[in-house]
Amino acid sequence: MSINSEELEGRHSFNVDEIQSKWLPVWEKLNPFQASDDPADQRPRIYVLDMFPYPSGDLHMGHAEAFAIGDVVARYWFQKGWNVLHPIGWDSFGLPAENAAIKRGENPATWTYQNIETQANSFKRYGISFDWSKRLHTSDPEYYRWTQWLFLQFFKKGLAYRKASSVNWCPSCQTVLANEQVVAGECERCSAAVTKRELTQWYFKITDYAQRLLDDMEQLKGKWPERVLTMQQNWIGKSEGAYVDFEIEGANEPVTVFTTRPDTLFGATFFVVAPDSPLAKKLVSGQQKSEFEKYLEEVKKTSEIERLASDRKKTGVFLGTYAVNPVNQERLPVWAADYVLSEYGTGAVMGVPAHDQRDLDFAKEFKLKVVKVVETNEADPAETFIATAGDGLLTNSGPLDGLNKTEAIKRIIEILEEKNLGKRAINFRLRDWLLSRQRYWGAPIPIIHCEDCKEVAVEEESLPVLLPNLVGDQLSPKGTSPLAAATDWIKTTCPKCGKPATRDTDTMDTFVDSSWYYLRYPSNENHNKAFDAEALKKWLPVAQYVGGVEHAILHLLYSRFFTKVLNDLGLVDFNEPFTSLLNQGQVILDGSAMSKSKGNMVDLGEQIEEYGVDAVRLTMVFAGPPEDDIDWADVSPAGAKKFLARALRLAKDVQSASDVSFANGEKTLRQAVHKTIKEVTDLIDVFRFNVAIARVMELVNITRKAIDSGCGAADPAVRESVEFISIALSLVAPYTAEEMWSLLGFEPTVAKAGWREADPELLKQESVICVVQVSGKLRAKLSVSPDISEEELKKLALSEANVIKTLAGSKIGTVIVRAPKLINIVVE
Repeated sequence: MSINSEELEGRHSFNVDEIQSKWLPVWEKLNPFQASDDPADQRPRIYVLDMFPYPSGDLHMGHAEAFAIGDVVARYWFQKGWNVLHPIGWDSFGLPAENAAIKRGENPATWTYQNIETQANSFKRYGISFDWSKRLHTSDPEYYRWTQWLFLQFFKKGLAYRKASSVNWCPSCQTVLANEQVVAGECERCSAAVTKRELTQWYFKITDYAQRLLDDMEQLKGKWPERVLTMQQNWIGKSEGAYVDFEIEGANEPVTVFTTRPDTLFGATFFVVAPDSPLAKKLVSGQQKSEFEKYLEEVKKTSEIERLASDRKKTGVFLGTYAVNPVNQERLPVWAADYVLSEYGTGAVMGVPAHDQRDLDFAKEFKLKVVKVVETNEADPAETFIATAGDGLLTNSGPLDGLNKTEAIKRIIEILEEKNLGKRAINFRLRDWLLSRQRYWGAPIPIIHCEDCKEVAVEEESLPVLLPNLVGDQLSPKGTSPLAAATDWIKTTCPKCGKPATRDTDTMDTFVDSSWYYLRYPSNENHNKAFDAEALKKWLPVAQYVGGVEHAILHLLYSRFFTKVLNDLGLVDFNEPFTSLLNQGQVILDGSAMSKSKGNMVDLGEQIEEYGVDAVRLTMVFAGPPEDDIDWADVSPAGAKKFLARALRLAKDVQSASDVSFANGEKTLRQAVHKTIKEVTDLIDVFRFNVAIARVMELVNITRKAIDSGCGAADPAVRESVEFISIALSLVAPYTAEEMWSLLGFEPTVAKAGWREADPELLKQESVICVVQVSGKLRAKLSVSPDISEEELKKLALSEANVIKTLAGSKIGTVIVRAPKLINIVVE
């Protein structure tokens, strides 16, 4: 009775638990992935970094994908013989730990460090090639000491400052909410109506770097995903236009607005200010004050995201005052409306309803005048209520009539500057970074408040400012930061005058921690500096950064900002932190993002128990390009496990010695091996990992056929093929690859076996197929040498029997030759 290949593979299936248990302790003992800082080590260096995780529990499917992808990159460079820095740490401050501590009646550190250990053990089991000697946690005093030190450098440079600002406030939770935590005007945690509250907050002056953040994107083009660069450009939001001064009747000073379309000034029919800006309170008349205050209370219940929604009904209140249009002296009613934000531009805009849809919607709602000043040959916006935002010729605009947009903008700015009524200007959508957080589990802001000396920096030798030991209900929000209730901790003395003073009770946004962590890894054991300059010169900037596109704006933008500031301070000699960026998609299920509330979670631990680490890793990487989402319902870890069993069986079948000469191997198989080496190498270099795996799978099939019905298991070419398969699989399936390497007679670890180079001689084709066409129609196929000359190919084609038959009685016009693959004979 014959046994087919599939039945044999079933009999040779491998015990994944046994293999994992066998090799994990070996790797821990060998510690093969520790980067070398030895000056004598002359290997080229490369820094590969994954965005570090938050310790909210055990690893999940998203972690499995992200770190499997990053590990392909790191392991590839290990195989290429480079000195690789691939560290791991934890972004371990944050609100989830604080909430967990309140529920459990403990300090957040307990929950945090338990989860870190859980994740660390899971990472080791998952076989990620980390240098564990570089491990860090942002909640360690040793780390946040330097976070505080960096804050002080920003403070000394004038880049950290404090000001009063309006924030989202939940009266039930008694805490500040981010815009994303306000849903339909309610707190996402308790559904209480959210209001606004004035709080004095700390900011980083990132706006000082807006232009540089834009300009330096040139360095990143072609190395970062285009959509990430576009998202950052849009977030920074550079606008070119003009500042225009509007006199306010009865006021001593004009109000300045920023506009990108100063050419439409003659179409301004009303004036709008942000209701929550100081300007609105200043301009409102006594008669309208009561109505304005009622409206302001309603505005405080909405988030900025809701206020900017284009489909939201426009609301507002007349302030009882008038502005004067500087170009035609017309009186413009001044309104407060929530579609204008206090922190964009000057918090005031001119309403040009004919050519701006939001202004037109507002004018329609409150029956305000609409004046068309740009002729675009479209219907009148006053009749259709559809604004015409396109280019055209100016009309109803006095000296601008007949000019196009570009000409009109230039001319109106000239007029404004001549009359001292305005000037050319650049504005940015980007706002300064609000870093204050009224919570406990974060790095305390190292500032002391003295009645006489005001804001005083904590002396550097007194860092870190340690968190007091608060637990359980002591962390519950009570209208101020939990630190404000730690009276013994707050009381201190002023470093300048020695008088009684108080500590700042806010902690820093956790994005501050993650904006510099990549600088700490190379010298994480240095207790005297945040980072060692010599270590940075060896390793930085990060050559390859890997992480989710959800961090495209805040984390990546803040890290770029930090690097530029530190470059200005002379602390680093580069101005971009991450040379190349690779984004991965999400792991979803049945087309939807996984979430506990939807009940559609896939448990990573269960997947690993059922299929093994390697099958899960292989599935993640093989599912598609890294940037694409992976729908777990559409992939097959079971199929991946079967493939790995087939690959492992190849290693069991090899019969040649480990020192055999490959040169004596069967040529056709060797050519297939080296073709695969070349293709896989090229594909990994451009992050097409899924296609690279497909090529390895093809080689597995070719090798199986060679063993079963070709040159046989003892042929040296079979060993050469299986050795490369094990090396290639070590990037995605380290346990299986290590077992194969051992079966092939080698000592661990396969991770350092060395990447194979393709032999150019074996890549040469002995023959190629040339297509012969007559007037574009296929008439013959010729097997020819890849080096055949055009003249030889022409003679060969014209002597082919079917070509001669087709050409009978016809006159040849031209012969198009594209040696060695195409010849087209065109008849007249």
